[in-house]
Order: sequence, then structure tokens, then C-alpha cells
Amino acid sequence: MVSLETIVHQKQSGGILSNTNIQYIVNGYTSGVISDDEMTAWLNAVFQNGMSHEETLDYTRAMVNSGVTLDFSHLPGYVLDKHSTGGVGDKVSLVLGPLLASCRCYVPMLAGRGLGHTGGTIDKLESIPGYKTALSLTEFQKVVETVGVSIMEQTKEICPADRKIYALRDVTNTVASNSLICGSIMSKKIAEGVQGLVLDIKVGNGAFMKSLEQAKNLGILLKEVGELYGLKVSTCFTDMNQPLGQTAGLWCEVRESVECLKGNGPDDLMAVVYHLGKSALEIAGIENPEEKLKSNIENGKALEKFNEMVFAHGGNLDGLNNPRLHKPKFRKEIFAKEDGFIGKMDTLQLGQAVVQLGGGRIQKNDKIDYSTGIRFHKKIGDSVNKGEPLMEIFCSDSERLKMGSKKVKGTIQIRGDKTINYPLILA
Repeated sequence: MVSLETIVHQKQSGGILSNTNIQYIVNGYTSGVISDDEMTAWLNAVFQNGMSHEETLDYTRAMVNSGVTLDFSHLPGYVLDKHSTGGVGDKVSLVLGPLLASCRCYVPMLAGRGLGHTGGTIDKLESIPGYKTALSLTEFQKVVETVGVSIMEQTKEICPADRKIYALRDVTNTVASNSLICGSIMSKKIAEGVQGLVLDIKVGNGAFMKSLEQAKNLGILLKEVGELYGLKVSTCFTDMNQPLGQTAGLWCEVRESVECLKGNGPDDLMAVVYHLGKSALEIAGIENPEEKLKSNIENGKALEKFNEMVFAHGGNLDGLNNPRLHKPKFRKEIFAKEDGFIGKMDTLQLGQAVVQLGGGRIQKNDKIDYSTGIRFHKKIGDSVNKGEPLMEIFCSDSERLKMGSKKVKGTIQIRGDKTINYPLILA
């Protein structure tokens, strides 16, 4: 076996690593033989030089093999999941998971924490009092079998390599690498034991993929890896040139998700939910998918599934309707300085502002402020008058509010003429 230093140097020089070397890196870091600093050097080398197709397959395989793989083949319905490559205000999983379960699908979803400027489903769910995101595999399987949907974090048994590497990528600016993204996403989904997977690949200034061409290249890679493991994979491409929905943060996104399940969701968010849901139900072979999805929002079945999931995870359902829960101590409105129309939003910087406010991690062990968030009063194409509020930022730390206030400065551009909105569904 060659030394770690040699492996890192080889990748820094643009070389191709063997399956043995990749397994050594993944297993060594997972077991603690390789330190954070040493792993960071390797991640940076991959980030700068990429991986070949074969290296990416080997990396994904090593991640899967670092833990156990679940088996849901005994269930009487179709087993599937959805994954987003990450965005700002993207709370689709909180709505779509229960909605698919209400359509008699089974959704075992392993979700992540915030990564870079993007919010994490697990961080959002942990804002619900009592909600346990760390279930045993037996508990997880039972919730999936009885409720139809369970959203939890990775356990020590499932892809422990990704769990550890994911946290390191977040704080080392090595997120936007196709190979690392592929290994992280597909290892978890393969280990979940699903039959089908819907991928929501975000595109735009608030996404890791800035162009549709980049997104499609990632989509091809993800689909190929999934199909090698027998998964039916549907790739969707949606816009992230502005935050999705009306809020970005933690508890505020949970509240918005509940409103979606009550039938009161904003148009853009629900359009993405229904688009991805339709793809999922088509994979599952369910007829009239759009009609089924909308009906189960209107009749309350999707909300009922969400409540069942929260209860099964130990969550306090009363907390979902408590107006005093996670009430931010500090708020600040950001006002328009001129008349016109919203022409552009710097979504990346808005996501970074949420992190600065306390809704993400700058260091690995940073504590999260669940009260943190931004509420958007205006979106691209909307008219605005001078002095009218554009957005409100909020958290429970006055110093962080000041930092967040500086970060959102200039993130919304106002133009004299109406801008054509970006298409929400790209492919």
C-alpha cells in the first residue's frame, strides 16, 4: 500500500486513483486513522482536479460498503425517495415525503444537515420539540412500515463514511464537486433500500450547479450510478436563482411546510412539490399522479401523514401550532431604496446570510439558532415602491443580526422595467 501522502499528491497532480487507494482513504478517515487535516488535503485535491467515472463509482461503492444496506422488499407498496442537491428555502422534502406516503408509497428518507449556504432538512426537523432524528435502524424501519414515511439523519450503521465526510465538506468549501456530490447522495439512497429515486437538481446563482449544462452532467452521473444498483432514477431540474417559497431558515421553514400541507403553500414551492411528486408516482406506476397529489393536499391526508411521522419520531404536535415557539428576539426589516421591479436576487449570499444569522455552521460544532430566518416580501418580477419592505431578517442574537444585516445588503436588485421571471421548471 502506498502512503497517504503519495495518494494525495497523485490526486493533486491530476492522477487516477485505484479502487484500493480510494477504499483506504474512505475507510481510514471513517475509522479515525486519517485526520481531518489529512482528509481535507485529499478533498481539496478532488475538488480541484475531479474524479474519473471509474473513480466516482469506486468512491460511491466504498461509501455504501462502509455500513449496512436496508431491505424494504417485503412492503406492499413502492419504496422510493427524493433528493435535492440543495438550495435556499428548499423545504420540499418536508412536504413531499408525507404527500407521497399519503399516496401509498413508502419513503425511507435519510437527510442531511446544512451544507455550505444551503439549509439542511435534519436541522429544520430538529426545531420541532422532541423530534428525534437519530433513530435506530429497527425504529426507522418500523416508522416506514407503519406510517409510510420517516425522515432521519444517517446512523452509525448506514454510510458512516458519508456522515463524517459530509460534515467536513461543509466547513472546508469542498461541496460543489460532482464526484463528491454523487458519492454522498447515491451512497445514502442505495443504502436506504429504495426501488426508485427522484432527483431535484437545482440550477442558478443559489445552487451548486450554476448552469443547466453543469446540472445535466451531474444528473447523468447520478442516474448511471443509481441504475447500476438497480434503482429507477428520474432527474428533474428546477430553478434556484431566488429562494424557494417565502422563507429561508429553520423553524420558519417548518411552519411554511405545514401551511403547504394545509393547502396554503406559495405557488412556486407547490409547483416544485407537484412536479417532483408526479415524477415519483410515475416511477411507482400510480395512475393520475397530479390529481392524486392535489387531492391528498386538499383532503388533509398529506398533513395527517406529516403529523403521524412527527409523533412517531417523538415530536410534540402541539408545538407545531405554538406561536411563541422559537420566537426570535430580534428582527429587522430591509426596505427598498427606489421604485421599480425586483430584477435579481443574490441567492448564494442570502443563504450565507442565514448561516451568519445562526441558521448554519461556520465551524463543525457550531450551535444552531432555530429562530433564525429570512421572510421574503418580494420575489423576482414583483413591483416595489421606495420605502416598501423587501424582506425581514430575524434571530435571537443581536450581534448575529448585525452580521446578517450586512450580508443581505445589496442582495436584491431593483430595476426600472419589469423582468421576465426565470422559468421554475427547467427540464
